[in-house]
Amino acid sequence: MKALVWHGKQDIRCDQVPDPEIEEPRDAIIKVTSCAICGSDLHLFHNYIPAMKPGDIVGHEMMGEVVETGSAVTNLRKGERVVIPFTINCDECDQCRRGNYSLCEKSNRNGKLADTAFGHRTAGLFGYTHLTGGYAGGQAEYLRVPFADATHIKVPDSMTDEQALFLGDIFPTGWQAAVQCDIRRTDVVAIWGAGPVGQMAIRSAILLGADKVISIDRLPERLSMSEAAGAITINFEDESVVERLNELTGGKGPDKCIDCVGMEAHATSHLDSMLDRVKQATMMESDRPHVLREMIYVCRGGGVLSIPGVYGGLVDKIPFGMAMNKGLTWRMGQTHVRRWTDDLTRRIDEGQIDPSFVITHTASLEEGPGMYRIFEQKQDSCVKVMLKP
Repeated sequence: MKALVWHGKQDIRCDQVPDPEIEEPRDAIIKVTSCAICGSDLHLFHNYIPAMKPGDIVGHEMMGEVVETGSAVTNLRKGERVVIPFTINCDECDQCRRGNYSLCEKSNRNGKLADTAFGHRTAGLFGYTHLTGGYAGGQAEYLRVPFADATHIKVPDSMTDEQALFLGDIFPTGWQAAVQCDIRRTDVVAIWGAGPVGQMAIRSAILLGADKVISIDRLPERLSMSEAAGAITINFEDESVVERLNELTGGKGPDKCIDCVGMEAHATSHLDSMLDRVKQATMMESDRPHVLREMIYVCRGGGVLSIPGVYGGLVDKIPFGMAMNKGLTWRMGQTHVRRWTDDLTRRIDEGQIDPSFVITHTASLEEGPGMYRIFEQKQDSCVKVMLKP
């Protein structure tokens, strides 16, 4: 089969690789009908996430048709359409029973390595380093799904691939980011980053009843997409984020702040961001946390910081004393996808939201390596790339 394969920093290729096979009784094989390039994939593209190996198949947003099942899979049949969550969950361990699917204790087959790196293992993830199991990803023609009887979302016949695909990652990620804020009707919610996850967080915060949602980015096409949802926008290259947020909140600051940027913040005109780039280049720091620092500074006392943006390692100069003295609550983590998807599938089916709005580019799998470049460099007003194997 054809698949997008990681060969090193900024080197993704469309290669011919062996077809996946059933390895365990709870496995399934799906024929991938649609997949996507995620902002988190760019962290791998830039080699900022450790434990990638040349030859790894990438991609963690995918859906398709079931073509084969293991002997223990009784709730899937051939031909069924399914979205595959990026988190692999067993549904049996203590964390899964609590709904903490991204912390599944059984699905990471490199669990001892993850225990060493994180203190306690996290779930297995598709196409996302050997710290999370080294599983082949879904930017491919076929995908092996471990624990397939639990790790799937059935797609209603009425729903197109474009509507359903993002149930596997960015829609529940944006939703969880907003839910973590405990949004009240009087809340002002500020969201850094208006990429795909940011767009879903904006619409989630609005659906959850926020009084005002503010979107912070620098790219016109993303800010325009935010405005279309009803958000107030701030272009951080044209105006001061701190001053504008104070103006919009009467000097109180936003009640809830969401970081949809993560480890690769691009605030190049700020001194702290410039220092981060130097430290990152000299391996004194792995992540660029400008957004995190800014959120701590502007958030209203007693507020909430929600962090769906991916961080990979060590950050520097975090004003933790400021956060402590302001009484800020931090909530973060990889997404517990299956916790949210029954509700989100219903919302799509009822017409409350159509996640396909975020797609700006559709391409073949063979065009995938070039689309990584376009997506990474934000060329051609690219916000989200959908691939059709």
